[in-house]
Amino acid sequence: MSVEVVTFGCRLNAAESETVRRRAEAAGLADTVVINSCAVTAEAVRQARQTIRRIRRERPDARIVVTGCAAQTEPETFAAMPEVDRVLGNRSKLAAETWKREKRAADFGIDETEKIVIDELAAVEETALHLVDGFAQRARAFVQVQNGCDHRCTFCIIPYGRGPSRSVPMGEVVTQIMRLVEAGCREAVLTGVDLTAWGADLPGAPRLGALVRSILRHVPDLPRLRVSSIDPVELDGEFLRALAEEERLMPHLHLSLQAGDDLILKRMKRRHLRGDAIGFCASARALRPDLVFGADLIAGFPTETEAHFKNTLALVDDCGLSFLHVFPFSPRKGTPAARMPQLDRATVKERAARLRAAGEVALRRHLASEIGRMRRVLSEGDCGRTEHYSPVRLAHPAAHGTLVDVVIAGHDGRQLLAA
Repeated sequence: MSVEVVTFGCRLNAAESETVRRRAEAAGLADTVVINSCAVTAEAVRQARQTIRRIRRERPDARIVVTGCAAQTEPETFAAMPEVDRVLGNRSKLAAETWKREKRAADFGIDETEKIVIDELAAVEETALHLVDGFAQRARAFVQVQNGCDHRCTFCIIPYGRGPSRSVPMGEVVTQIMRLVEAGCREAVLTGVDLTAWGADLPGAPRLGALVRSILRHVPDLPRLRVSSIDPVELDGEFLRALAEEERLMPHLHLSLQAGDDLILKRMKRRHLRGDAIGFCASARALRPDLVFGADLIAGFPTETEAHFKNTLALVDDCGLSFLHVFPFSPRKGTPAARMPQLDRATVKERAARLRAAGEVALRRHLASEIGRMRRVLSEGDCGRTEHYSPVRLAHPAAHGTLVDVVIAGHDGRQLLAA
């Protein structure tokens, strides 16, 4: 068997998994499973460990390599597992030499390194595009344009797994997307750890809006451009103008909101307040009336009272959110929030369940509002996504990567149903 990459977590990990797979296959590795882990929550780490054990049972002779943010932040956790052959940091996983070394180890038992290979990220000052010519039979490609984060939200371990913020130069991004379009890509998704920080470390400090405008101007054959999770208060005016004027910039934004109560937001060390989030959604929707919002929200942050939580719950309607990613608060060792007074786990889980229920109501409301509308769907066979990122089940399967116009006939509570 060839190289299999199991991805946990964000779209940035998905983009990097493709690079990892290509690097490992180019080195000639076979019968190898790479776990690209996520460190956002303790549950994500638990799931990665569970998956490693399952894979070892199913494939006793496979080489198992663990990388990603959880490997970077707690390498000993995975190195202690007898099922694991190697633990690689986030920087090492993208280097061709790393996988050549793994090939030598697999073929000849020549192990040139310790079980743990973790690089220090604090001094890293640049990032680069690694994906060069396509995205493994997909019509949608995730393009890494930024990595790392300079902020220190009190709950977040990710800066320790990704290092400081650094940006891919604009020209490299444009060239990459040109190559992807030539390879059949129909939608490019810009990804990063702190996407709205893109450009701050580049000459002239360009902003995300300038990057979006450049891509759309220089790659006219790209039908769709989309951005992944953003910090709304850091979006620049040029991006918002592009949102209003550029039809190829998709009308869907996923917002890093985390909470809807001012005191909790301050304790999280976020850079916005409740009113900022509500105001942003209203202003952006005025510019692009069909705009649809998703958001990340945390339930059960330390010191959160029922009143605090209800403010977060109300944010779903106050911002007009349609897609929620709900995270029960999970203390991550080494973060300030882990040292704050914790809520009992039953309360955290109960609030997360209530928030998810509110999200289900919001999603059904959004899906119902789509019935009878004509939407353009990027096909992935018998399913696809609309411009607003709504999932659609197609009545008549279309070739992968085809843009098809369909009338929405109904929904099943999770996805739209095309006529």
